[in-house]
Amino acid sequence: MAGHRLPRALRPVKYVLEVVPDLGALTFAGKVTVEVEAVESCAEIVCHASELTFVACAARCGDDILELLPPVADPEYATWTFAVAPGGGRIAKGSTVSLTIQYTGVLNDKMCGFYRSTYTDLVSGEGKTMATTQFEAIDARQALPCWDEPAFKAVFEVDVVAPKGTIALGNMPVREREVDAESGATRFCFEPTPVMSSYLLAFVVGDLQCVEGKTEKGVDVAVYSTPGHDGQGDFALSVACKALDFFGDYFGIDYVLPKCDMVAIADFAAGAMENWGLVTYREAALLVDERKTSAAAKQRVAYVVCHELAHQWFGNLVTMAWWNDLWLNEGFATWVGWLAVDAIFPEWQVWRQFVANDVGYALRVDALESSHPIEAVINDPKEISQIFDGLSYQKGAAVIRLLESTIGADAFKAGMRLYLDRFRFGNAETRDLWAAHEEVSKGANVSASWGRGRARWATRC
Repeated sequence: MAGHRLPRALRPVKYVLEVVPDLGALTFAGKVTVEVEAVESCAEIVCHASELTFVACAARCGDDILELLPPVADPEYATWTFAVAPGGGRIAKGSTVSLTIQYTGVLNDKMCGFYRSTYTDLVSGEGKTMATTQFEAIDARQALPCWDEPAFKAVFEVDVVAPKGTIALGNMPVREREVDAESGATRFCFEPTPVMSSYLLAFVVGDLQCVEGKTEKGVDVAVYSTPGHDGQGDFALSVACKALDFFGDYFGIDYVLPKCDMVAIADFAAGAMENWGLVTYREAALLVDERKTSAAAKQRVAYVVCHELAHQWFGNLVTMAWWNDLWLNEGFATWVGWLAVDAIFPEWQVWRQFVANDVGYALRVDALESSHPIEAVINDPKEISQIFDGLSYQKGAAVIRLLESTIGADAFKAGMRLYLDRFRFGNAETRDLWAAHEEVSKGANVSASWGRGRARWATRC
């Protein structure tokens, strides 16, 4: 492994994952089989895993058992290396390896990885626990051994065993349910996902209720919460249905999954997380009590919902190749999130607020000694969390609004459509977006402007 990145000799194609949480013991058991393709000949398998205990490991190459040495951990970068045993030869280019690992883990209280959220049931008054995930940026490795970098896209086929009295949610719709007559637990078997990055994988287990709706284009939408929040998901549901249709029209690509669930989580570190088809939120960022919620808080819910759903295209369908280009995800989701809010609630005049709030905040943050370029250089995974800030979000959105006003709204929309269509289900970099805009804008040298003006655009607003 060269530095902080995994070797490129192998790439995952498909994960078959089983997760069994124990909400009483606050632990979970897992089993994953990863189908890996050899892009180059190699003599070892290197993947990520953190805070997991391996119980058993096995590998096959085609029909043959692949003998591996005991895995060796690198705690600094949370990697495990499985070397081929002496005399076992090399993994040939073009071959397929199936790596199966049984493991256990802890439902932690750190609000990352696969973690526990505790709350008071508003109906019964009892203290309860649910299990949920937060994998962005590099915490999928706390729930399963995986290739935990955005460029390693793969299909995920997930089964979750939910204890009696709870349900499980996943990125995709439920394909099959199996109830264990003895324990009352239910195995939720989810349909396979499209190819996607590991940080977008998600599953939730808990006692949940929902309100449901459908977009004009037939996508099933639901808002989940713990008992006692009756009616508080209605506003977000209405916004989500309208936003999904708006983005489909604006981007020229309909939402590609058959459903979109949104879940309110009591213990949640961020405002929300755009997991594909299973968006998780802090309760205050999703639920609206029409009798008590202020107008400002209601507007905040509308914006956060639109921001996260924008990611279903910008970030999920097309994903940055590496965290250097986080601003591609967050700057665009910020800008186009406000665009959707303005379309749904024109009476709010949100672009006036955008200038005062978002652009103003970006200027203040950019004036600090800690300022960094929008296109940040990430040399170590430990640095990633530092760029989830006002420069990637608000300043990125301000630059995008500047670009749209420079080349024109129609050309800008056409460039975004070309970019999303060209890289759908893949990964891209900032230069790929500029190239798409140049193709459709007939004369605007966007990438040269970005390069010449890097000190102005990428370091100061």
